[in-house]
Amino acid sequence: MSDELTALSFTVSGRVSRPPAEVYEAVADPERLSRYFTTGGAHGRLEQGGEVTWDFADFPGRFPVTVVEADPPRRLVIRWDARAGLEAETTTTFEFEPIDDGSRTLVTITESAWQASADGAKSAFGNCEGWTGMLAALKVWVEHGINLRDGFYA
Repeated sequence: MSDELTALSFTVSGRVSRPPAEVYEAVADPERLSRYFTTGGAHGRLEQGGEVTWDFADFPGRFPVTVVEADPPRRLVIRWDARAGLEAETTTTFEFEPIDDGSRTLVTITESAWQASADGAKSAFGNCEGWTGMLAALKVWVEHGINLRDGFYA
């Protein structure tokens, strides 16, 4: 068995003080997602087999997003092109786990498909930073109605 690193992936997680169905909708619904994450807007609902686009002020241009799996309010799996260092598309999995008798949600985001190379590591670290920021923005928007990204990038 080889210990050689051949692919990179990462996982980030955080707790949101709202039930899973509400947190899931904040990600799946393009209008809600556009309020705290996709600074240039989200178009199309994250539904099984659906294709949507996301636009960001810090990375202008629409990114096509393909929904691979949608299991409300538990799980979303998407694929999308990202930056250099990929074999093909990244696979990003959102899991929404009820905690505290369902009054709170543990949100876990895992992304994979990065090459074990300098470009792959740079891109994976950048996306890890982005998903961590998304989780923080999600928590603050869902719990308090505040958009952390407003004015953050421009």
